[in-house]
Amino acid sequence: MPIKNRVSDLHAEITAWRQDIHQYPELMYDTNRTAATVASKLREFGCDEVVEGIGRTGVVGVIKGRMNTRGHVVGLRADMDALPILEATGLPYASRTPGKMHACGHDGHTAMLLGAAKYLAETRNFDGSVAVIFQPAEEGGAGGQAMVNDGLIERFAIKEVYGMHNQPGLPVGSFSIRPGAFYAATDNFTIDVTGKGGHAAKPHVTIDTTVIASHIVLALQTIASRNTDPQHSVVVSVTSFRTESEAYNVIPERVQLRGTVRTFDKAIRAMAEERLIAIAGQTATVFSGTATTLWERGYPSMVNAETETEYAAEVARKVSGRAVVDAPAIMGGEDFAYMLEACPGAYIQIGNGDTADVHHPLYNFNDEAIPSGASYWAELVETRMPAA
Repeated sequence: MPIKNRVSDLHAEITAWRQDIHQYPELMYDTNRTAATVASKLREFGCDEVVEGIGRTGVVGVIKGRMNTRGHVVGLRADMDALPILEATGLPYASRTPGKMHACGHDGHTAMLLGAAKYLAETRNFDGSVAVIFQPAEEGGAGGQAMVNDGLIERFAIKEVYGMHNQPGLPVGSFSIRPGAFYAATDNFTIDVTGKGGHAAKPHVTIDTTVIASHIVLALQTIASRNTDPQHSVVVSVTSFRTESEAYNVIPERVQLRGTVRTFDKAIRAMAEERLIAIAGQTATVFSGTATTLWERGYPSMVNAETETEYAAEVARKVSGRAVVDAPAIMGGEDFAYMLEACPGAYIQIGNGDTADVHHPLYNFNDEAIPSGASYWAELVETRMPAA
């Protein structure tokens, strides 16, 4: 396996960084300790520029190659934030903050990119510059959008940008990727149903919100089954059904439904929003009630550029010494989508081995993946901007 020798030498050091970050998980934009650690190490490595506070608590390091004939800049992005989960691994380096945990491997992503940054700052065997991007608030906070809005792409003149995420179930040392739509757009909805409450023994004098809401839940499934081309994907999930009463003999005045819609196509995304609002309102009207809908747009679909996906797959094959797996489309969201909307690039998955799935209390990033991940980042820069 053509892992870079210097990266192999750094394996234990990078692992120590990862396990330190793991012990101090931070949520959303409150990644102050992690960001400070990252910035300190980038300065220690000798990066030509280290900028903090991009997207509130994001950090960007710039490393210049020993040549710069084209003025090309490649961006590499890792996420830093953790999740509000109580860790159950029992590891010696487990979270020291109850209720917070690196349950998605962002500690590993950050450590691998730091390892690549150290290697690139030492060798500088490329023609151009690399911007190493450490992003907060991937887990629901749109930190990628915040960094883009702060001028990330323009300020550092990034021409192409790449992201990476670990994948449990994929063998360590292997990679998977797909061109085009990879992760879904993630939208949320809240439907407030209002009727006329009353005694459960006298339903005829009420407007039963539980019945109305139940019909809405079922009718919403027609968005997928009757409004969407079967060759395209949409998921409509009602995940919460709340009433204002828990009594056995009360028909509640109000019921609230909450849920999520996942799509890949912009037209289907717009159609799903329109149909959901119409179905909720008109179904309630049929039963003499009312329904108001709040639609909250989340992350857009993350779309890999064709050319950059080919570049990424070529480098992954070189590093892993094996074929790159064709990844399936994923209905989960990923806010690297905002960076890919602003700049061409690609997102790849790296194997985490036979581990618990992400967002699980028993999950742990597999440190054996570090040499492959850090080598991928380094090789990507040297391949895309070869020094003469």
